[in-house]
Amino acid sequence: MGSKLGLIIKREYLAKVRNKSFIVMTILSPILIVGMIVLIAYLTKVNDSEKRIVAIFNESGFLEQEFKTNENMSFVQFRDISLEEAKDSTSTKGFYGLLHLPEASNLEETSKLAYLYTKDNPNTQITQQLEGIFQRKLRKDRLGNLGVSSQQFSTIEKPFELNLATFEGEKSVKGITEIKAFIGGAFGYAIMMFIIIYGTFVMRSVIEEKTSRIIEVIISSVKPFQLMLGKIIGTSLAGITQFVIWLISASGLLLLVVLLMGIDFMALVQEVQSTPGAMNGMSQFSSVLGKDSLLYVREIVNIPWLLLISSFLLYFMLGYLIYSSIYAAIGAAVDNETDTQQFVFPVILPLMLAIYVGFFSVFSNPHGPIAVGFSLFPLTSPIVMLMRLPAGIGEGGVPLWQLLLSIVLLVATFLAIVSLAAKIYRVGILMYGKRPTYKELIKWLRY
Repeated sequence: MGSKLGLIIKREYLAKVRNKSFIVMTILSPILIVGMIVLIAYLTKVNDSEKRIVAIFNESGFLEQEFKTNENMSFVQFRDISLEEAKDSTSTKGFYGLLHLPEASNLEETSKLAYLYTKDNPNTQITQQLEGIFQRKLRKDRLGNLGVSSQQFSTIEKPFELNLATFEGEKSVKGITEIKAFIGGAFGYAIMMFIIIYGTFVMRSVIEEKTSRIIEVIISSVKPFQLMLGKIIGTSLAGITQFVIWLISASGLLLLVVLLMGIDFMALVQEVQSTPGAMNGMSQFSSVLGKDSLLYVREIVNIPWLLLISSFLLYFMLGYLIYSSIYAAIGAAVDNETDTQQFVFPVILPLMLAIYVGFFSVFSNPHGPIAVGFSLFPLTSPIVMLMRLPAGIGEGGVPLWQLLLSIVLLVATFLAIVSLAAKIYRVGILMYGKRPTYKELIKWLRY
């Protein structure tokens, strides 16, 4: 059995790596990926360079000195004209909008009656900045009415940051849980993409051989189970080869582009932080990253990388074997790729749930019932468990029993699914001209 399985693996591997589309995509994909990153950086830079002009029509006498030009917004003052004339001038000159402060007895009344006129629905970032100007002035005015001086107000406005430390006395930093979840999520996302891309390759390979009737010749000398396992392993090795080439070439090409073009990728981070509601947890600690950068470096270095990488390889192997077995069974059950749609979505659904539910649950509470449940459930554990593992094993991290139970359940599920997939593969590989239903697949499992 070993020699035949080895020949099948070798045949599948060479068939994939010698394929013209495989070679073309291996070469083009790193170029396209780096090109996309460069394009995003360029578009972000162009987008940031746009400065919106807001006209101020202030009839109140309040907030005269508050509207000051900043990096993304400048102001133009209108005086001695009517509101309609101010609107016409704003529209004619192509300004972003007109902020009208009507005459009133006090700042509170003026603020309540103030309007921002724009051609379309205003940008949330702009409205938040303008509201912030009003809010700060109103707060200062209200405190002034209570007898608080400007100097005292500056003291009141001074931001507060809570000191963080472990029980051992080491200073800790905010946001490190989110960073660890992102790192684990990146490993989990890589597993998901690999499963979807190369699991589909296995399915297509089975369909091609089935429709060409080559499969009838092949199974005369090898068992269907050997053929299925050989296809899975051979395709996965080809995929790993392609992935390693992508990783090395894309990293080298990206480094070369950064050195030659001087691209500032911090602009991307700043753009994300300036987007309302985007990754609030990340933006909260970004302001202190400068002074606590060494602490962040220490925390990242202290991530159990050996555990994370070894777990990634283990979960990647078991997760891929499970899903590729299902893909192989689907390929054997149908005659063409169109018929696979009814079966593929239920396969992809657990992977999608693992990514999205995993991120939300691990971010909010990595030890909560949802995070723990999804990290133990075999169809989602390869992704969600990797999101939790950067915190380590033991106190403060993943309990050892959860990690071991997750692996045991994954292995048991792999054995069960491979056994079931082999039954479908054995029957379906020689079935032609009939679209199978879920009811028929259940019958095949009983043969």
